[in-house]
Amino acid sequence: MDFLNYAFMQRALLAAVLVGITAPAVGIYLVQRRQALMGDGIGHVAMTGVGLGFLLSWSPVWMATLVSVLGAVLMELIRWYGRTRGDIALAMLFYGGMAGGVMLINLAPNGSNANLTSYLFGSLSTVSESDVTAIILLAAFVVLVTLGLRRQLFAVSQDEEFARVTGLPVRALNLLTAITAAVTVTVAMRVVGLLLVSALMVVPVAAAQQLTRSFAATFAIAVAIGITVTIGGTVTSYYQDVPPGATIVLLTIGAFIALTALATPLARRRARAMAAAQPSGDPAECAIPASRESDGKVSV
Repeated sequence: MDFLNYAFMQRALLAAVLVGITAPAVGIYLVQRRQALMGDGIGHVAMTGVGLGFLLSWSPVWMATLVSVLGAVLMELIRWYGRTRGDIALAMLFYGGMAGGVMLINLAPNGSNANLTSYLFGSLSTVSESDVTAIILLAAFVVLVTLGLRRQLFAVSQDEEFARVTGLPVRALNLLTAITAAVTVTVAMRVVGLLLVSALMVVPVAAAQQLTRSFAATFAIAVAIGITVTIGGTVTSYYQDVPPGATIVLLTIGAFIALTALATPLARRRARAMAAAQPSGDPAECAIPASRESDGKVSV
């Protein structure tokens, strides 16, 4: 535990815990909406914000947050209105964001592509006190939204048409989800990196779904996995001198593989138990399905 004696490790661990909470908390809604790669696209756009921050000598974290939010709103507008050529517009937005970040940071007085490395793949030693302050404030926003509006966000993620019929402001909630995802990307970029943050938003949720289909249980297990892998990856990075972002993502994938291997025999055991409990006179096709595993969504 000697790493706790260093201020930069204290900051890194605090940031890692916050990332472990916020990324799966937003990711569960993106997985439900089948927008698992949205975080990756926002990460590309955030690079322009980082480059602009260096160019204007302003906080790259806050500038990346602003640009990411604008990019997320634009992505939602494209999804609403760009039915025919929406994929092309999104591709231009993503790759334009990446190219813009590289160009802007090279135009900055003291900028170079080397400055982007810590934002692309994460870095322990570069998490400053101002970064921690920004991460805490942004993470608080994410937690308030994902927990405070969980019922509304879940309803919209499950079925937009049904949510609209019940009177929910579907477009406003969709925009809020996109904005929250954008904020989460900037929260995570100092620990995991912009290019890897999407994995931490999606894989813990997919791993949790191997064990349960209820929303509350999936949410809790996904956050627990997120906290575990971010702390584990951060500590491993300190002792082994390996990139923290890559280490965290590999640990997350390892957790998914382990839970999948654990869930398979459990599912078979449950299936045998249900078959044994079913009355012999009832035809199999009359049995009521126990879960909605075919569509990959969790249920309330």
